[in-house]
Amino acid sequence: MLTLIERVKEKINKKLEPEQLTLIDNSILHAKHKSFHKSKFHLKLTIKSEKLKNMSRIEAHKKIFSLLKEEMKDEIHALEIEIE
Repeated sequence: MLTLIERVKEKINKKLEPEQLTLIDNSILHAKHKSFHKSKFHLKLTIKSEKLKNMSRIEAHKKIFSLLKEEMKDEIHALEIEIE
């Protein structure tokens, strides 16, 4: 069974074919926040992608969020995106 991190990486790699992808679980950094829940993740995505670079920042973020809409609903509380 794939972990959330593995599933997210697999989805993004399959659909966007980025040159490079790093996904970090930063949930521990948010553990003291009022809205923190241990079953929801705070992730940081750093992605090197010419496809995304050629889009506006809003379009690129929408593309990523649409790919991960199921995960965002149930498993991801926050997703920080950095496009290189």
